[in-house]
Amino acid sequence: MRALLVYSSRTGNTRMLAQAICAALPEWAELHPVESAPSPEGFDFVALGFWVDKGRPDDKALEYMAKVQGQRVGFFGTMGASPESEHGHGVLQAARDALAGNEILCEHLCLGRIDPAITAAMSAHHPMTPERKARIDTASTHPDEADCLAATAVFAEALAKLSAGAGQGREDAA
Repeated sequence: MRALLVYSSRTGNTRMLAQAICAALPEWAELHPVESAPSPEGFDFVALGFWVDKGRPDDKALEYMAKVQGQRVGFFGTMGASPESEHGHGVLQAARDALAGNEILCEHLCLGRIDPAITAAMSAHHPMTPERKARIDTASTHPDEADCLAATAVFAEALAKLSAGAGQGREDAA
């Protein structure tokens, strides 16, 4: 069985999760930044990591996701807003839509620090309210060890199920 983990990271948040996930997987898992990632063809499982930009996976991640067709996949993302928020639910749906035509085995969103350049650009259009400052401050401490463990658990469980099913064979349409 071959697994590929591809990630796009702006601040290092998504790279941190990708490294944690990969370290917890069997030695046959490959880890690549999106800029140098191999073709997803020939892998039994493809994990895709992204940072959230404008309510969806970032452009580099989306470009790679478009290459992934008919695969078993999982995805993970980092964002400055709460993953449990309405915004987070929209991000999950945008990622699912980008991966339509694939079998999605797992998904995970994580709070992550926001690039100061993005905060500055947003401040030009949105006032810095106490609530917004508090959210940015909270995000600045993530991802943390608990976030990495949570992401790892999601992907380890998905791959354990996939490995258990591998002995039963995969039925493909003829």
